[in-house]
Amino acid sequence: MKTNNTLKHPPLTKAAIKAAAARYLKIVEWSDEDKCFVGRCPGLFFGGCDGMDETKVYAELCQIVEEHVAETLAGRKPLPPPTAGKTYSGKFVVRLSPELHQKAALKAMARGESLNQFVAEALTHA
Repeated sequence: MKTNNTLKHPPLTKAAIKAAAARYLKIVEWSDEDKCFVGRCPGLFFGGCDGMDETKVYAELCQIVEEHVAETLAGRKPLPPPTAGKTYSGKFVVRLSPELHQKAALKAMARGESLNQFVAEALTHA
């Protein structure tokens, strides 16, 4: 008797694709530069979609994310780490030149702030 040793993978269901797509942050925001709403999914792919109706842009973005997830999974490639619901510790390390480090530290001292306060304030207005 002849046996088939190849593993068959079950087809991806729409529910499984939707569940995987839900793990990625989707952002729709107004762009003054483009004069329209821009939708993107950072961490999953570059690019996105745009339009004048925020709700339609979000719906289109969700469709694009689902299609991207389906194509990735169908190609047996791993998805990147999820971005939705991610928590942040409030700490990160920044590497910069000693000259820039000195400049920032001196400006912070001149303001009577810690370097951490100075950088946090600068990032708030970036």
